[in-house]
Amino acid sequence: MTEEPCQCSDCQRFYREHDRLIREFPTLKQQQELNWASIQSFRTLCGKVTEELQKRLADNDEKESKSHDNGNKCTNEELEDAISELENINAYLYSIEALMERIFDIKVSDKIETKFKEIADEIAPDPLNIDRLILNRLFHQTPDFPDKNN
Repeated sequence: MTEEPCQCSDCQRFYREHDRLIREFPTLKQQQELNWASIQSFRTLCGKVTEELQKRLADNDEKESKSHDNGNKCTNEELEDAISELENINAYLYSIEALMERIFDIKVSDKIETKFKEIADEIAPDPLNIDRLILNRLFHQTPDFPDKNN
């Protein structure tokens, strides 16, 4: 007997996003590009935030700094901890990027790309497809009305 998927809101959101990404990017090439763009955007955002925190820390003569965005106060220690953590994230992302470059070396034929699309349709069908809605109702797995709030 298979284990039931978790029904908590975080897991449900993950399952929906997971399936959406498979539906919208069902080929190997599209998945490669999507993951590359995701890693790059994550690195860019973390890098820019790190730079801003470093500037704030350098300009900070006192032990506290006031955020320009929402008035939250951060101590120098909090800024230093955040900078350190973001630098770690960027280092991990850089490592992932280096591994991803190897994935881009892999090319498959159009026949194999077609197989990717077929499998994508099987493992992440459109949740608003009438057959999926009926199946959901039968199994009582998820809300099956498109207008019902999740």
